[in-house]
Amino acid sequence: MIGSLAFAPGIPVPLLLLLTAFAVGLLIYGAWRRARGIVLRAIPLLGLAIAIADPMLVRESRTPLKDVAVVVVDDTDSQKLGKREERTAQAADKVAKELAASGDLDVRTVHVSSAATQDGTRLFNALNGALGDVPVQRLAGTIFITDGQVHDAPTPDAANAARAPWLKAPLHVLLSGDKQEHDRRVKIERAPDFGLVGQRAMVRLKIEDSGADAGGDVPVTVRRNGEADRELSLPVGGAIEMPVDIVNAGPNVFEIRVAPRADELSTANNATLVSITGVRDRLRVLLISGQPHLGERAWRNLLKSDPNVDLVHFTILRPLTKDDGTPLNELALIPFPIRELFEEQLKDFDLVIFDRYSRKGLVPFQFMGNVRDYVRNGGAVMLAVGPEYADNFSLYDSPLHDVLPAAPTGQMITDPFRPHVSQLGERHPVTADLSGVVANDSKDNGWGRWLRQVGVTGARGATVMTGGNDQPLLVLDRVGKGRVALLLSDTIWLWGKDFDGGGPQVELLRRVSHWLMKEPELEEEALGAEVRDRALMVTRRSVAAEEKSVTVTAPSGAEETVTPKDTGRGRFLARMPVTEPGLYRLSDGEHTAVAAVGSPNPLETYDVVSTEERMGPLAQATGGGTYWLSDGGTPAVRRVTAGRTAHGSTWMGLQSNKQSVVTGVDQTSLAPLALVLLVIMAGCMVAWWREGQ
Repeated sequence: MIGSLAFAPGIPVPLLLLLTAFAVGLLIYGAWRRARGIVLRAIPLLGLAIAIADPMLVRESRTPLKDVAVVVVDDTDSQKLGKREERTAQAADKVAKELAASGDLDVRTVHVSSAATQDGTRLFNALNGALGDVPVQRLAGTIFITDGQVHDAPTPDAANAARAPWLKAPLHVLLSGDKQEHDRRVKIERAPDFGLVGQRAMVRLKIEDSGADAGGDVPVTVRRNGEADRELSLPVGGAIEMPVDIVNAGPNVFEIRVAPRADELSTANNATLVSITGVRDRLRVLLISGQPHLGERAWRNLLKSDPNVDLVHFTILRPLTKDDGTPLNELALIPFPIRELFEEQLKDFDLVIFDRYSRKGLVPFQFMGNVRDYVRNGGAVMLAVGPEYADNFSLYDSPLHDVLPAAPTGQMITDPFRPHVSQLGERHPVTADLSGVVANDSKDNGWGRWLRQVGVTGARGATVMTGGNDQPLLVLDRVGKGRVALLLSDTIWLWGKDFDGGGPQVELLRRVSHWLMKEPELEEEALGAEVRDRALMVTRRSVAAEEKSVTVTAPSGAEETVTPKDTGRGRFLARMPVTEPGLYRLSDGEHTAVAAVGSPNPLETYDVVSTEERMGPLAQATGGGTYWLSDGGTPAVRRVTAGRTAHGSTWMGLQSNKQSVVTGVDQTSLAPLALVLLVIMAGCMVAWWREGQ
């Protein structure tokens, strides 16, 4: 119970003071003039002033309030290394028991896991959330149990500028790691987003080593798209510019792994990932058209409309053997550059297209042999053929026949037919869901009719479209390192004219040409993964309907097997929740892929060496202490008076604020109205009597 004097004047305080001052002035004037009864006159004036002021004695009943102590426990992934997790659990248990035993503390314990922090260890976000409803006058202090790698720890100056409430009480740090820890790590400092296919891109990386014997060169392994690329030796310390080869369009994913130390704290940060999208700089396409025909411009229009294609187009209007007496000055201005195209510059083309080309002595056999070798070494050839493929001058009767996927029978199918996607083509990315129309059992799938087709036999590779008499219409094949496509009709141009309803001419030709040039999105057998909504979406593409399991290796080395389910059209999909940031490796036994969850250099797993550099200055600024649990275990908890020393070598202090809340108020008037009126009346009567003497 605490008492105090209070006033409840019946008139405004300024007016009361003014009247009191006026009365005192009159009394002083009377005393100066030696007026009779001046002292007695002061009695009623004093009583009147007291009555108006209404003094009273106020007594409050108070209940002590508990101080608030906050314990922040770091449960992120870096705390699982070595003995940190065990030490953290023991320290948290001991601190909880000692705080509970004090009896005058409201203890708030906050656990921060990696699932709640995708951009590093964010302990101060959790602390600010716990202090949201706590008056700063009640804060006894905060205790952090962590490895010191706290990525939202402000500097003392920044915390002061932000008026952080936890600065008003001791902040103690219990470090779970060891003072002598060693770790080697690799970090990408700079990498381009795009690179030209066939050229090199420069990646700037840095290898760091916290060991006492750090230095020298260390082995580094580079893998591209899951396959071994090369091994080299790089120095530890400064930044290094390392060239990487961009070999394909689309993502080129490079995994850079540095060899671990013998006493390595963690190997999760020994590898990093960089993805560079390969773009082609002006794809070079050689288009050779034979005898002019109505569909000759289909390929030319398609390729000329693509700004990334550098097209070289020749039309053979007249074979060398033709002699019709035309004067030389009316023939072509330049001779056909056979040697330049088919010997010197052939390897510089990304795709060679023969559009109704007939072997009539224009290109000698040995040059067709060059085209065959070009395909086997990684080149691409497309044949769009007509009746000339079935006659005596067919390209099949040349060295090129070794790479062609089907032999002509010599027969032509001249009855109109509607092209259909084959059963295999329904799953092949070139023809699957072609412009929203897929093959079905009906005779009319909405596409316009073609008028003729070359009959073939012994087709190999993938027949993705069929035509008249269910004969192969579009055949795709892989030969050595290269690819070949064979379109067995020269009437696809009818689709472009909307004949009989038309069809997806441009889309089909685009997909075929890009498949030939090894567009990653059109690979029929592929494995990939992407991160979406905190889950790893595992995708497979295959023309086979068989579901295959995929082994997923987490950054920590843990393996999990998932089986992507067939979603139709050659695509398989599986969803696997992930919480661990870093590099994930996938393999189905034939193909491999990699994916990065979070940043390629996640803060949580990049630098994992215990340190007091981040939290130590804050503890010092608040009067708290920093303790290594590996040295002497968990320090004892003491209560200290605010402003006193709050830490020692074996103890940490939480300040006692002695706050309370008012639970009741008792007011007693010191000037009862009856008594005051009696004093006023008595004073007036006595003063009147004195003046009458």
